[in-house]
Amino acid sequence: MCAACGIPTHLADAEAFAPAEAQPATPATVPTTTPSTGPSAGAAPNTSGGPPVAPPPPRFAALRNRDCRPYLFGAALAMMADNIEHVITYWVLWQTFHSPALTGFQVISHWVPFLLLSMWFGSLADRYDCRRIIQAAQVLFMAVSVTWGVLFLTDSLHMWEACVLLVLHGLAGSLWGPGEQLMLHDFVGPAELPSAVRLNATFRSLGVLFGPVVGSALLLGLGPTAGIFANVAFYLPLTLFLFRTRFTGHTRDRHSRPRVGALESLRVLREIGSNRTLVSMIILGGLGSFFVGSSLQSSMPIFAHDLGAGGAGTAYGVLLFANGAGGVVGGIVLEATGWVKPHVPAAVISTAIYGVTSLFFALTTSYPLALGLLLVGGVANLASMSIGQTVVQLLAPAADRGRVLGVYGMSANGLRAGSGFTVGLLGAAIGVHASLGFSATALCVGTVLAGLHALRGHRRAAPADAG
Repeated sequence: MCAACGIPTHLADAEAFAPAEAQPATPATVPTTTPSTGPSAGAAPNTSGGPPVAPPPPRFAALRNRDCRPYLFGAALAMMADNIEHVITYWVLWQTFHSPALTGFQVISHWVPFLLLSMWFGSLADRYDCRRIIQAAQVLFMAVSVTWGVLFLTDSLHMWEACVLLVLHGLAGSLWGPGEQLMLHDFVGPAELPSAVRLNATFRSLGVLFGPVVGSALLLGLGPTAGIFANVAFYLPLTLFLFRTRFTGHTRDRHSRPRVGALESLRVLREIGSNRTLVSMIILGGLGSFFVGSSLQSSMPIFAHDLGAGGAGTAYGVLLFANGAGGVVGGIVLEATGWVKPHVPAAVISTAIYGVTSLFFALTTSYPLALGLLLVGGVANLASMSIGQTVVQLLAPAADRGRVLGVYGMSANGLRAGSGFTVGLLGAAIGVHASLGFSATALCVGTVLAGLHALRGHRRAAPADAG
């Protein structure tokens, strides 16, 4: 059965469970070893004469993988550094310019590169060594931090310079994304891919959760200039690890590398459009980003004021922590229990839960209930995003995996810029509670429609595969 779409007669394109240099298995047999975790307990016997059935991967399989484990920790540190830079630079920019317009540009500049360039960066990941692509992104992150530090040190920061650096920071993040997903697939193979994607999202959530804490400590303890220079060190572990690993994002490939070009991208878009499951996953990722996205966090001071338990500052901090902790707790629980499988119904249900919790958070006047809704919503959001990425990876053609993931990144990350309109600007007109409520309702309705679209695709595909 396909792990992604659930059709019994359909097998996802899990083209390789071992590196290209290893002896390929026969088409009917799933190998029981991976290049990094060693031999498994063996395939389960099959008395019906069919191919042997591989045992399910162990819990926290990606952490047991000696190649993937250091990547996960390095990515968490790099994501923490990303958020540390936000904390320090946003504070300095506000103190220097007091510009609400620049505050809005900070959000736009971070997410619009994902919207405009993710597919092209996916093409680069399909074509070239993903280690070097990720290292290029990390070097760009570090160069931006160093440049901020020099401008702070010389007291020569101008607004146009700040805008350029903000855009470059967003470019580094969008360049990192597709190559990272190909590396995860290369580290663990299709069998353990759900674990790798889920744990990578969890470790990234840890970086997002602790980034503001460490950033505030650096800002208060060292000052903005020394703090931003110190932040460069957090990018180094991932950058140096990529010199050591032999995985390139393509060691499991058995196909020629596609060219990077507009015609190839258009071909991939046409192929995606004919696959209802892929389209549904891309739509689901975009719905959550566009209608809620980053606006929930940016609007949290307003909700903290309205829900304030004791001091507004304390209420604000706890709400922010609950919002981030939900993703961390959710990733750990889902990985430990295996309750949620990587298939379309689970993605639809988790996205719907995220929409419902966001709706009730917008409406509630109870502070404890708001905390609980944020925690549950964080779990659901992580489940939705990790399942969506896994399904897209499993169903994407091997030669076009980076491009397909780039399209998913355009939707799931790039459309976060739109949440500034659906919640932010609309909130200025009708109130942030009402705007988040309307946006969450739209997310729920869109999720139902996307689920029906995927279900129709299943019903059409199942008879075709059976025949």
